[in-house]
Formats: sequence, structure tokens, C-alpha cells
Amino acid sequence: MSPTDDPLAWAREYTPVLQSQGDEHEDAEPLSGYTIAVATHMEAVSGCLVEALNRAGAEVLFTASEPQSTHGDVVAYLDDIDGITGFAWEGMTDEEFDDAQHELLEQEPDFILDDGCELISKCHADHPEVAKQVIGGGEQTTAGITRVEAMEEEGVLEFPVYGVNDTPMKHFFDNVHGTGESALVNVSITTNTVITGQTVVVAGYGYCGRGIARKARGLGAQTVVTEVEPRKALQAHMDGHRVMSMGEAAELGDIFITSTGTRDVLRREHFEEMQDGAQLANAGHFDVEIDLDGLEAYADDISEPKDGITRYETPDGRYLNLLANGRLVNLTGPASEGHPAEIIDTTHAMMFVTAYDLITRDHDLGPGLYAIPDRLDRDVAERKLETLDIDIDAVTQAQQEYADDWRNEGSSF
Repeated sequence: MSPTDDPLAWAREYTPVLQSQGDEHEDAEPLSGYTIAVATHMEAVSGCLVEALNRAGAEVLFTASEPQSTHGDVVAYLDDIDGITGFAWEGMTDEEFDDAQHELLEQEPDFILDDGCELISKCHADHPEVAKQVIGGGEQTTAGITRVEAMEEEGVLEFPVYGVNDTPMKHFFDNVHGTGESALVNVSITTNTVITGQTVVVAGYGYCGRGIARKARGLGAQTVVTEVEPRKALQAHMDGHRVMSMGEAAELGDIFITSTGTRDVLRREHFEEMQDGAQLANAGHFDVEIDLDGLEAYADDISEPKDGITRYETPDGRYLNLLANGRLVNLTGPASEGHPAEIIDTTHAMMFVTAYDLITRDHDLGPGLYAIPDRLDRDVAERKLETLDIDIDAVTQAQQEYADDWRNEGSSF
């Protein structure tokens, strides 16, 4: 089979941790007899996660977590594999996207691996009897964790969920390096313009915003950060970025990238102050961070000067250029491939161990959002180091004894 016949071929070479998990569990098939639902951005690396779960014995039902990020060749390839069923297709509308997720949930999965809390929320809201039977779940995004937290707070969550997004092997790498790099790469590719010398305004200084701002500055940009959380604003300041309100930043920015997890971060009062030619992009999960209705209402004319760019002409003759329709710029642009495969490898490896651990071990966990056990995070880190041929030191007996003895005062006598 040539690489063009197998859309996962290249991604497999750059997902050694996922491949090691599939190799380890292929013979014993510990997930046999269980149906796992997966909602994620259906590109090649996500295909490797679906494939690894299936190799471990699971029946896998997959769907999209964003209607415009689906790669049709990946869906077709996976759908032809026994034990894998797709509920997604390239070019699906928002309505078809919702319908497909509901159709998947009607198959009554035993476990849910989610992105944006798409399936977990719909399962509880519209398929409550299914939710009561689900063993557990995992959530890999900041936006999704926020929704799971709200469900837990309201007392409606029916099963345990591991917060994959909050584990070190996810947020230190995927959020910082994956989102940071892929967002800027896709802004540059979509617009065919440089980042160097531009003023890049980053809304939000969580792990994703931190990565975007850090990498933008590394490319030679002037960086401005906006925040609503005082401690994150101070972090941005101490990291060397200019920190100000969006009202102040609006008139300074050449490129605006939102990464907050909330809505209406860029709105009419900001559009009115922006420079001619400003580029607007979103790196948050949902397409609500830029007030699209407000932008459309403000504009006198709307055109598409280039694939992936919608141009809004303002009443005073300025052009504001919206990228990827305000959706995830790194996944829904005309040339978007998502995060680098080496980065998503560890995120999806954490999703794999989430399913494996909650299904095969008796934790006696009630409904709620739980931190992933450190041993699982450490295991993925060790696998990653092994694939990179990197050796690290081991803790000596004396060092362990020193750490364990709370009476130790540091004296060598």
C-alpha cells in the first residue's frame, strides 16, 4: 500500500508512543468487549489514536469535535476497518455535526474520550439513560474541562472523567508547543505574510496563549497579551510581554489571536479601533471568541480575497481580515493539518491510558472530574524519552532516604 492509499502512514512514523501502546496490547486485547466513543479533530494523528484503541481490542465509534476539521480520507480509511465506525465526514454542516454525534450516542458506548465536552454534555442532556451506563470518560481540552467542571458543580455528572487537559504530558506540550506553533504557522500560511516585525496581540495567557505569545516573540514579533485573570497577567508581564486591556491593544495590533475559552473577546468596540489590514484569528476550541455577528453588522461590505480569509470593509474604509471563519485557525484553515504529530502523540497517548486505566482497573470512583494518576503521566513521559533515545538519571537510595526522612536537617554528620 502506498502512502497515498494509507493516510495514516506518515503520522504513524511520528507517533511512536501511540504505536508502542498499540503494540503492547495488540495480542492480549484488554479493551475487548468495550465500545469506546471518540470525539476529536479527525485528521491523521487522531486516526492513529482510533487505530491504537482498536488494536487493543475496543470497538471504536468516532466523530468530529469540530465540523470543519475533518479529513475525508482519514474517515474513509478508518471506516473500512472492522470494529471501527465513523460518524463524521468532510464538509459536514453544523447541523449534520450535531446529528452525527447524537447518532453515535444512540449506539450506547461504554466509554467516552472527548474534545470540548461535545459527547459528554450531549450524552447527559439528551441521552440520560446512556449516561447512566457509561463507565467513564476523558477530556482533552481546556474548554471541555470548564464544561465538565460546571456539570460536576451542578451535580449532574453521571460518571468519572479524567482531566487529560490538566496533566503535565498534555498541557506543557500540546497546549504550549502544539497550539503555539500550529496557530502561528497557519496564520502565516493562510495570509502568506510574515510574523516577524508585526505586533501580535494574544488574548488569554493560559498554556495555549503562553505558547502563542512565546513563539510569536521568537519569530521576531512585538507581543501584547490581554487577560482578565490578574495572576496570569502578571505572568505575561514577567515573561516580557506588554500587558494591557483589549481596548488599548485594539489600535496597536497587526495580528490578533484569541485563546481564552470564552466568548466575545473581540467585539465591535475593538473592531472600531483596529488598524487597516488587521488579521483576526481564533485558537480557542469554539468559534465564539470573535463576535462574528457584531463584525458582520459593523461591516459595509464582505468579500473573500483569498481562500480562508473573509474581508470585512468598515464604514470608514478599513479592511479587517478574518481567518478560517473564526474557527480554529490551526485546524480549519485551507492548509491546516493541526498540531505537529510528535506533540499530539503524547496527548493521544494520555487519552489511550485514560481509557485503559478506567476500564481495566477497579478504582471505585464515583461521578466527578479527577486528575490523571501521576503514574500514568510518568509512563507516557518515559515512553516518549525512550523514543527520543534520551537517558535520564535514577534516584539513588541515599537520595530517596533523604527525601523520605522528614527529620533530616541537612547535616552530613
